[in-house]
Amino acid sequence: MSNEVTPKSDHFIRQIIKEDIANGKHGGKVVTRFPPEPNGYLHIGHAKSICLNFGLAKEFGGKCNMRFDDTNPVKEDVEYVDSIMEDVRWLGFDWEGDALFASDYFDTLYDYAVKLVRDGKAFVCDLTAEEMREHRGTPTTAGRESPYRIRTVKENLDLFERMKAGEFDEGERTLRAKVDMASPNFNMRDPVMYRISKAHHHRTGNKWCIYPMYDFTHGQSDSIEGVTHSICTLEFENHRPLYDWYLENLEIFHPQQIEFARLELNYIITSKRKLLQLVKDDHVFGWDDPRMPTLCGLRRRGYTPAALRNFCETVGVAKYNSTVDYALLNHCLRDDLNKTSARVLAVLNPLKVVITNYPEGETDELDAINNPEDVSAGTRKVPFSKTLYIEQEDFMEDPPKQFFRLAPGREVRLRYAFFITCNEVIKDENGNVTELHCTYDPETRGGDSPDGRKVKATLHWVSAEHAIEAEVRLYEHLFLKEDPNDVEDGQDFTSNLNPNSLTVIANAKVEPSMKDASAGTRVQFERLGYFCVDSDSTEDKLAINRTVTLKDAWVKVQQQQGQGMQGQKKKQQRPS
Repeated sequence: MSNEVTPKSDHFIRQIIKEDIANGKHGGKVVTRFPPEPNGYLHIGHAKSICLNFGLAKEFGGKCNMRFDDTNPVKEDVEYVDSIMEDVRWLGFDWEGDALFASDYFDTLYDYAVKLVRDGKAFVCDLTAEEMREHRGTPTTAGRESPYRIRTVKENLDLFERMKAGEFDEGERTLRAKVDMASPNFNMRDPVMYRISKAHHHRTGNKWCIYPMYDFTHGQSDSIEGVTHSICTLEFENHRPLYDWYLENLEIFHPQQIEFARLELNYIITSKRKLLQLVKDDHVFGWDDPRMPTLCGLRRRGYTPAALRNFCETVGVAKYNSTVDYALLNHCLRDDLNKTSARVLAVLNPLKVVITNYPEGETDELDAINNPEDVSAGTRKVPFSKTLYIEQEDFMEDPPKQFFRLAPGREVRLRYAFFITCNEVIKDENGNVTELHCTYDPETRGGDSPDGRKVKATLHWVSAEHAIEAEVRLYEHLFLKEDPNDVEDGQDFTSNLNPNSLTVIANAKVEPSMKDASAGTRVQFERLGYFCVDSDSTEDKLAINRTVTLKDAWVKVQQQQGQGMQGQKKKQQRPS
């Protein structure tokens, strides 16, 4: 894996693993797993779990299993399985052998359930889902035991076997664990272990019509695989007593569950249900829409695996939930793209410039640096001709004092090319500027003046004769609010969608080096930002996504935080 990440912090999970190794626990072995449910596409929050599980296994010479917890055939699909494996590999990780599935263990899990029934620790319950909720109790009052809890072992074994055989309808019966209906932890109040579902499973077909619940599957799958450190997010902390209860009562290998704070960023949502709603209701163009927080969406927009890995390591691993500023993710992205992206000249909103003293029909091939951060990237040739394009915003007919770009009578530098001076402004019948007539100084080839005169601005440009047309998509946050779930009564999160999250520029101009650029090619358009060739580009249409702007908002955030802290210190030092 290229662009390796150097650990920046010795977080508490690393410390646990180091201590376990030092004490010879599990014979010094480290086995982790990444266990997604194949019911949706992975998002930025999953990236942290992937980096943590695969990263720690690699760091300590262990292994990380790729395992799908595929226990709900109603919501699962092979499409999600394939996309998840692609995302994990794209992020820079791989696993030994084939991917594993909880469905691989369905026979063993059934045997485990039968053992608990034989031991008098599980029973078949006839309560409906609604009746079960009524029996569950409240946070301050104990639940009521099911009237079917007193069934004999023989009766439970018979009913459970008949559930497996498909004799009963969905919702008619469940298998529940006998734990403690008075427990303050709702997860321990006789949880459901198996439910009836006569849906086709993407791997086992119609073999099963009962499926284990996630809580019954997860710990036992960890145990079967010999997982030593079962790392999961904080929402599973209240599930840990049940995780332990199953393993202890089954008397099988007992992994250690360790919880950490999930990755939350402002301006995005990571709920699979809500992401699916965005797709189904056509608020976005699909799971890989570049505005989506999915890994396939980030990949299509131009985010790099190295940037995401570094972001996850920078955020660190904590025991308490918090929200990370999206600007930090983009800071990590810029840091990577600045080192690796070739520079390209492009004009998004073109204004025609005619160099009146340049020879008609001639072309100059000028040297341009591919990447100032990487000397080995070398240089390329860019064509210069009589007619050029510059950005409309780089010209003002009557500029204010602090505007240093092109204006009538003013001289500026064209990047890698020459000094030019604006002599005439051409307008249409409505008074809009449509064309500039300029002269160039041939002695300033390469952008330097032999007589030492200075100019205050350097503009990017493209030769009109050689320019390639491109459709450029500019993206902003998909949501207007930092917390998209902050809504008024009667509204849902979609009321916070940003109507300007996508701007399409149909007639951008880019230099000819982009002619054969393949999908996924990342470049820096000088002065404009970082861009990526979109997967829907064709020979007839070059489609380009803006990945991120050049301006680093994270630096500003840090400065503001620093100023706030300094002001707070000064305030504390003032005499009362």
